[in-house]
Amino acid sequence: MSKPTNTDDLHATTRGVLAGRRAEWTGTPDHPGAVVNPPVWRASTHLYPEMAALRAHPANQDGNFYYGRRGGPTQWALAEALTELEPGAAGTVLYPSGVAAIAGVLLTVLRPGDVLLMTDNAYEPSRAMGRGLLKDFGIETRWFDPTSPSSFEAGCCERTKAVLLESPGSLTMEVQDVPALAAAAKARGIVSILDNTWASAIGFAALRHGVDITVMSLTKHVSGHSDCMMGSASAGADWYRKLRLRAQGLGNVVSPDDASLMLRGLRTMKLRLDAETASALAIAQWLESRPEVARVLCPMLPGSPGHDLWLRDFTGGCGLFSFVLKRGTSAARDALIDALDLFGIGYSWGGFESLATPVDPAPIRTASAWPLAAMEPSDAFGIRLSIGLEHTADLIADLEQALAVWAAYGEVA
Repeated sequence: MSKPTNTDDLHATTRGVLAGRRAEWTGTPDHPGAVVNPPVWRASTHLYPEMAALRAHPANQDGNFYYGRRGGPTQWALAEALTELEPGAAGTVLYPSGVAAIAGVLLTVLRPGDVLLMTDNAYEPSRAMGRGLLKDFGIETRWFDPTSPSSFEAGCCERTKAVLLESPGSLTMEVQDVPALAAAAKARGIVSILDNTWASAIGFAALRHGVDITVMSLTKHVSGHSDCMMGSASAGADWYRKLRLRAQGLGNVVSPDDASLMLRGLRTMKLRLDAETASALAIAQWLESRPEVARVLCPMLPGSPGHDLWLRDFTGGCGLFSFVLKRGTSAARDALIDALDLFGIGYSWGGFESLATPVDPAPIRTASAWPLAAMEPSDAFGIRLSIGLEHTADLIADLEQALAVWAAYGEVA
């Protein structure tokens, strides 16, 4: 949905409350704005009062009833709200999942024979796209070290048309110099795409930092309740139009019921992010002091890799970070995770509940090594935590008893 007014001067918390609540979507012609939230408009068929209205219908314009696949007020409200949160965006396209958003963007930007540069810390489904879907379409993917500008430059050629960034990386947490990489890409005529799920537009204004297209998995922070899936892509006017037409051509549409849940989650996203960020930072600081821990990978933590860039460019964080255990085994790490009572074991993140998963990025790295810093060879067993809304002290106590299980496991082994 295109952006109707400029609210960039308002605080993100305020924009999150106001965005996407047009009076015509929250009421009737006789009583506009009658309710707070846009109702759920379920419809595959949109009707016209007479043939003259059908023939006079604006050609494929947002915000006009046409056919269910082009959305209705519930989907339009969510898209508009997301656009309001992204300074510099002309519009937002919705997709059934975050992976669908990444695929939709790449299939809009790239053509057979093109080269895509992809950061080596990218989300594994993005990497799988480079090895599979894009390869099937005759598109070559090259990976580059996320923290090395020279690695980016080395991957560029006359066929390079796009670069996919992810900062921080959702497993290993490297923070990229996005403004510098976006500027370098622009100078070469390369389209810059950022997976901005970790920080969201609230924590990192991607387009203002020079990125052409910003992607989010709304499944994470926007939903916030682990009960629906969706993705989005926001861009300036030119790329927004192209993304929208390609999404329509691919038949992408999201459920109005899911859009309503996303709108509900969006209203409290800033508050949840603030709470999760504060808790995650406290837990990261506690883990840093533990003898069982070799390294904490949390860009919000002073001294952690990428902290200076995070401090310079970001206005917020989230509850997702990783840590690496000292001198362990895979079985001991499994025992630690199994011993956790308050952390679920699951691959998503950004919900109200805390999660823990193993991190083993070494086999999938292409252009850069893991571990990222000089550590003992046995210090290779990582754990990713997604900190939810449980009390910080309870989560620390749970981690403490699980680390005791880890230590005891090592003594027995």
